[in-house]
Amino acid sequence: MPRIPVETAHASYEVVVEAGALERAGEWIQPLTGRRRLFVVADPQAWRHQGERFRVGLAGLDHTVLELQAGEENKRLSQVESLAERMYAAGADRSGCVLAFGGGIAGDVGGFLAASYMRGVDAIQIPTTLLAQVDAAIGGKTGVNLASGKNLVGAFHQPRLVLIDPTTLSTLPDREFRAGLFEVIKHGVIWSTKLFELMAAGRKEVLAREPNILEAIISESVRIKAEVVKADEREGDLRRILNYGHTLGHALEAETSYRVLLHGEAVAYGMIAAGRLAEATGLLAADARLKIEQTMRAYGPLPDPGEVSPEKLVARISGDKKTVGGRVHFVLADRIGHVRVVTNPPRDAVLEAAAGALEALREGAASRQAGRLPVVGGVKAE
Repeated sequence: MPRIPVETAHASYEVVVEAGALERAGEWIQPLTGRRRLFVVADPQAWRHQGERFRVGLAGLDHTVLELQAGEENKRLSQVESLAERMYAAGADRSGCVLAFGGGIAGDVGGFLAASYMRGVDAIQIPTTLLAQVDAAIGGKTGVNLASGKNLVGAFHQPRLVLIDPTTLSTLPDREFRAGLFEVIKHGVIWSTKLFELMAAGRKEVLAREPNILEAIISESVRIKAEVVKADEREGDLRRILNYGHTLGHALEAETSYRVLLHGEAVAYGMIAAGRLAEATGLLAADARLKIEQTMRAYGPLPDPGEVSPEKLVARISGDKKTVGGRVHFVLADRIGHVRVVTNPPRDAVLEAAAGALEALREGAASRQAGRLPVVGGVKAE
C-alpha cells in the first residue's frame, strides 16, 4: 500500500493509494477529525457508482452529503456560494471538515469551499477519477473559473489527507479515463522518462485498467507531484512545470466555453502544441517531439474542437493566470523527462504551433470517423 508524504512549508499530509480504501475510509479520516461534522461535496455520478462504498467507510461518522454537478460550467463562484449556504443551514461551524468526493470539479470547488468557509476549514480529498487522482487532488490548488478564463479565482489550501482507491476507476467512463491518462503522460514528459516509457510501451495494459499498472502510474504520478510541491508550494518557480500543456490548453477550453473538451483532452492539445513550439524554437529534437505526440494520440481519441481560430487562442493567453506582467510563460520540453520555462517565445511560432495542433486534432477525428486508425509504434491505435 503506497503511502506518499506531501510536505510543504504550510502543511504535511499523506496520500494513501490502496484498493478498497473507500470501505475503510474511517480508519484514516477519524484520527484526523474525531467526532467533528463532515460535509461531503460529491459529484452525483461518482456518488451513484461509489457512494455506498464510501458510506460504509464513514459508518459512525456524522456526515452530510452536498451534491455538486460535474462539468466545467459548474466550476463557478455561484456554486461555492450555494454549497456554503447549504453548509450553514446544516449547522456547519469552523470545526467542520469538507470531504471532496469525485473528480477534479468536486476537488477544486470543494477545496475552495473549505478554504473560504468561515475563513478556512479542513479539507480531505477523495478523488474518484484518474485525472483527480494523479493531479488535481494533490498540492492544495483550489479554485473556480470565470467566463474570461480558467481557475482565475481560487486559493492554496492543502488538504489534511488524500485518499485514493484505484478500484473507483472501474466505473469511470472510457473518455474520462483516457483524459486522465494525458496528465500521466504529462508527468512523464516533465519529470520521469521511466513513467513516460511505461506509458509508451504499456498502452494495452493501461487501457485494460490492469490493477498493477494502474497502481504504478498513479503512485508514480503522485510522487512526482509531491516532489514538485515540496520544492515550490505556491507556484513561484519549479511548480510551474506542472503547467506543461496548460497554457494553450486552458485557452482552448475557454474558447470552446468548456463544453467541447474534457480538461485532460485540452491539456493533450496543449502538449501537442508545446511539442511543436519546442521543436520550432530549437529546444526539442524532432524524433522526441514525434514520440511524445504519437504517445498522446495513441491514448485518444481526441475530439475535433470545431471552428477554433488559433489567433483567438493566442489572444486568450494574455488573460491566463500564468501570464505575469504581460510576459507569457510556456513550459517546453528540451528532452523527454525534462522541461524548462520559456518567456515570450516568438508569437509567429506560437501561432504556427497552435494551428498545427488544431489541425492534428481535426485530422485525427476525421480519420477515426472514416475508420482509419493511426499507427503508433507499429501498432494501430484502437
